Amino acid sequence: MTHFLLRRLVAALFLLLIVLSLTFFILQLAPGDPISRFNNPRLTVEQVEHMRRAWGLDRPIHIQYLSWMKRVIFHWDWGISFIHRRPAASVIAQALPLTLLLGTTALVLQYCFGLLLGAFSARRAGSPEDAVVRLSSLVVYSIPNFWLALMAILVFHIRWNIFPGSGSGSIGAETLDFLPRTLDRLHHLALPALVLAISSAAGISRFVRNSLLDVLKQDYIQTARSTGASQDRVLWVHALRNTVVPLAQLVGLSLPTMLNGVLMIEVVFGWPGLGFAIFQACLSRDYPMILAGTAYGAVLVICGSLLADLLHRWADPRLRVEA
Repeated sequence: MTHFLLRRLVAALFLLLIVLSLTFFILQLAPGDPISRFNNPRLTVEQVEHMRRAWGLDRPIHIQYLSWMKRVIFHWDWGISFIHRRPAASVIAQALPLTLLLGTTALVLQYCFGLLLGAFSARRAGSPEDAVVRLSSLVVYSIPNFWLALMAILVFHIRWNIFPGSGSGSIGAETLDFLPRTLDRLHHLALPALVLAISSAAGISRFVRNSLLDVLKQDYIQTARSTGASQDRVLWVHALRNTVVPLAQLVGLSLPTMLNGVLMIEVVFGWPGLGFAIFQACLSRDYPMILAGTAYGAVLVICGSLLADLLHRWADPRLRVEA
């Protein structure tokens, strides 16, 4: 196991270096620079050049890359954000917990919904209920999550006013006690987490249904039925246990998609997390924020994939025996 972890960590660091380098050069090769957003006729040419020199944008690309990589590797210094006027690392550190809260909540909800719907559909395979669940999941899976988020805001905020439509907390919520502040945060979290979970749970439910139908055809399932075990026990104890291994693999595959969905949902709901910060940085050509956000996003995906591999090795006895 130690050898496996070391190999994965070395590969993860190498992959992170490639991602950061590609992002850096793509940003540098794009037309324009952050100075172009200061389209102010009052600025003279000398002032513009002074700003470009102050930010180090007048140096060759390879010099900028080596200097930036040296600061990142040895000092974890991503530079000063052009729009926030403070270190990009501190901006990311403030936004990252909100992204982790939203993503983790949505991930738990989507697998709970997916397991329940998949098991319900597999238990009634071929019935009208199964057809309704399969058709509904296909329709929901085909809808872009940003459109689903807009419709959720229209229905549950504008029309019914059940959930807040934006933000991560009410005005003045930071002055409340712990319990009221937590309830207010959960109230703002509910709608974006549910939208993100429902849009992803549809695909998981179809995966669980197909996996369960394959497992239910196995001989040991027939043996369990012949012993007098109930249908629910056969499904939830014997059959569902053997779908854990493919589900563990699905977690690693769904993490990049989940992160992309989180970034989109944050922009739609105005959730001040990592995705919203990167969106603002892209509009303003804020290089330090874009690079820092990309790095943290890549680290989240790599760590999630590593966790999925560990879950796979834990869930599959054959891998433990080989190890």
